[in-house]
Amino acid sequence: MSKNRRRRSQGRHTSVRNVPLRTHWLLLTVLVLTLSAALLLKGYTTHLFDARPDGAARGQAAGTSVPAAVGAGGPVIEGAAARTATPPPRTIALTFDDGPDPVWTPRILDVLHRHDVPATFFTVGTRVAENPDLARRIVDEGHQIGLHGFTHTDLGTASAWRRSLELRETQLVIAGATGVTTPLLRPPYSSTNKALGDADWEAVVQAGTEGYLTVLTTLDSQDWRRPGVERIVAGATPSDTAGQIVLLHDGGGDRAQTVAALEQLVPRLKAAGWKFATVGDAVALPGAVQSAGTADRWQGLALITAIGTSDWILDALSWLLWAAGALSLLRAAAVFVAARRHVRMRRRPWGAPVTEPVSVIVPAYNESAGIEAAVRSLLASDHPVEVIVVDDGSTDGTADLVEALRLPGVRVIRQQNAGKPAALNTGIAAASCNLLVMVDGDTVFEPDAVRMIVQPFAHRRVGAVSGNAKVVNRGGLLGRWQHIEYVVGFNLDRRLFDLAECMPTVPGAVGAFRREALLRVGGVSDGTLAEDTDLTMALCRDGWRVVYEERARAWTEAPATLGALWKQRYRWCYGTLQAMWKHRGALAQRGQAGKLGRRGLVYLLMFQVLLPLLAPVVDVFAVYGLVFLDPLRILGLWTAFLLLQVLMGLYAFRLDGERPGPLWSLPLQQFVYRQLMYLVVIQSVFTAVAGSRLRWQRMERYGSLQVPAAPAEPHTRQPHADPAAVPYEGHEGYEGHEGYEGHETDPAWASHPAAPGPQNHIWPSQEYRGP
Repeated sequence: MSKNRRRRSQGRHTSVRNVPLRTHWLLLTVLVLTLSAALLLKGYTTHLFDARPDGAARGQAAGTSVPAAVGAGGPVIEGAAARTATPPPRTIALTFDDGPDPVWTPRILDVLHRHDVPATFFTVGTRVAENPDLARRIVDEGHQIGLHGFTHTDLGTASAWRRSLELRETQLVIAGATGVTTPLLRPPYSSTNKALGDADWEAVVQAGTEGYLTVLTTLDSQDWRRPGVERIVAGATPSDTAGQIVLLHDGGGDRAQTVAALEQLVPRLKAAGWKFATVGDAVALPGAVQSAGTADRWQGLALITAIGTSDWILDALSWLLWAAGALSLLRAAAVFVAARRHVRMRRRPWGAPVTEPVSVIVPAYNESAGIEAAVRSLLASDHPVEVIVVDDGSTDGTADLVEALRLPGVRVIRQQNAGKPAALNTGIAAASCNLLVMVDGDTVFEPDAVRMIVQPFAHRRVGAVSGNAKVVNRGGLLGRWQHIEYVVGFNLDRRLFDLAECMPTVPGAVGAFRREALLRVGGVSDGTLAEDTDLTMALCRDGWRVVYEERARAWTEAPATLGALWKQRYRWCYGTLQAMWKHRGALAQRGQAGKLGRRGLVYLLMFQVLLPLLAPVVDVFAVYGLVFLDPLRILGLWTAFLLLQVLMGLYAFRLDGERPGPLWSLPLQQFVYRQLMYLVVIQSVFTAVAGSRLRWQRMERYGSLQVPAAPAEPHTRQPHADPAAVPYEGHEGYEGHEGYEGHETDPAWASHPAAPGPQNHIWPSQEYRGP
């Protein structure tokens, strides 16, 4: 195979392809809905649980609608027919409410077993779900099981739909746990027939129409008050021979007194000739307990599993949220301390002033909207420069426009469309200086930016310098939000990276490089979507220091629509993941490479991947807290974290000399921009895991950069004017160029010493941007 054919084959192998992914959005939707359902279930079962004591005031109207026959009748009521039943004389049914409890229910069952006494347990649905083995033991040992609501709510004050929900869900969990169903119901906070109010009677009638028998009491042991063993025994002892249904409790608190009272009560009543029976046997109810149908049993098992899973999910989320909060506070403290140290460190000069000339390389594809402003701003530099514009097969006359300007010190090189990395490599080959500055065609430099950005090269170990990119089109909310992101990201995170010697990216908009360093790593890789991060990490792994010079300012255009922002950030984030994977070997290396791996890559993993992935969880949990927890507490926590962001923003804006006005939009950013950013991360992670590749996305240029008022001679300083909009029509630039798919290496450039070699660029990379 010839050399050219090998290059073409390699080009096709490393070209990117666009594989649409739709299943991951479906999966994400299912996960979010599942999480929401789990939290909703947990909120309902836990935070809507009525834990008031049985004697709590209810404020209910008198029972004027209760039939007289019911008010004066027996404690077992068929609500639909208004009929009642009473146990026969000297027959007593012990009933236990509020269980099953993992501590007290087993002890009570042991007492009943020793004395061979049956009883009826009115169980709370959520407690059955938590303790299905105890519910099963109740049934297996010959006792009857009944319903006591799903969340122990007062059915008399509940709406009709919630009553049905409470009964249905409790029946299902009993079926799932024990394999039986029961018609026996004791409404929470009920007592005797005479205490029935109008709302209670409405609930009894509704329960009757749904097939339930309401079981009230005739004797209240008052054990829920924990009055002492003797008083409980006295309260549960009949004063005559009439049949009784006694109220006791096996859950809802400390039931040690109840257990001790049973040890005395049962032998005493047996000695007095009383017969113990379940409620169903006491009123001769046929088929009080029946086998559950297959559907009910499986639904019950599913509900029990869902409740258990929701408990686990909430516990896990709580720990994750605590961890995320701690990491966020740790990051805030770290970047604040690092920024202060960085400011003091940068007050010291790098060494002797760097005055040698600089080659500025401007790769351009369809950049006619901004190329004149970019080139003129470079010529206005107060540092000697040569400007090399590499036209990468533009179709909008970019090269013709620059040549027509006839500016001294500017060279135009035309090449067939081969991609931005190839254009940069062409510029590197043509450059005559040892210090190189690379700048996008939509970026305008301030007059002192070139001079500032090359000063760190006075230190021999410095191989690259990141400048300070500023958003020029910052009008409107979207522009303000990106402006905030750029300022905070550059002025805090980049200072931290610089101090820790683990800078992951020199941005393509404003970066400087030592030619020797570029040659040692093989130039700019053409197997990436965003060559800047790939190149920066390669330099770090080669032992070079990469630093941040915040005084080197350049103005660049940011996306003006949500769609354009999505495409840009999707590519950035996807590239970050790819770059991290490609350079993961730095984790095990030493020296400068190890600093990148164990500091930079770990930082990116924690704060650019894992924390954004938790963001949807935070939002869902916030809604959960507002609905089921203390809304004021949730709003207080949200306000505290917002205040932390505002303080970080104020500090970053102060360091960068920016007015803090745009920070007023930070609260709004939490409801649109933040969600967009974490959805980008999720999309990127799914894309990377699926092994798909991305095309270069189209980025529209808006022509919002100002052309200097008059041509400037090279090496002369011009006053800087604040960039303003210029009425150029938008077009597509390097950010959005499909020509990068599967291009071939230029044979003329392939022989140059700086040409990239076979470095096995499996995954393209991208820069870390923003906070």
